[in-house]
Amino acid sequence: MKFLIQRVNHAEVNVDGHCVGAIGKGLLVLIGVSDSDTKEIADKYIKKLIGLRIFEDENGKTNLSLRDVDGELLLVSQFTLYANCKKGNRPSFIEAGGPAMAEELYEYIISECKKRVSVVEKGIFGADMKVSLENDGPFTIILEI
Repeated sequence: MKFLIQRVNHAEVNVDGHCVGAIGKGLLVLIGVSDSDTKEIADKYIKKLIGLRIFEDENGKTNLSLRDVDGELLLVSQFTLYANCKKGNRPSFIEAGGPAMAEELYEYIISECKKRVSVVEKGIFGADMKVSLENDGPFTIILEI
């Protein structure tokens, strides 16, 4: 599993010209799932994501978590996080999870995050999505546990 986490002032996902998910201050998370991932692995990622202290406190230190700042989440499936570019110029995606299993874990992650965060928005699994954001910092983290 891989999470690409971006601290944002706002972000949105559009499909076919329609907004399907939008947030204000919070985290845009691109989620990649591999065939070996499980709900137990997803739980570890969710716990780390919610607890990451990457928002600034009153002293300008990154000491606050998503909950501390009442931040919002936008979760977007992104199988291309598993692109392997070692051979040739065309990426291979054989390390990415199969669509049925990956979608099930993606939906699981969304449902678990909704139990912990007041605003959780999402993209549409497998859709041609247009993601726009204002990265705050910029502050981007690749989470691999």
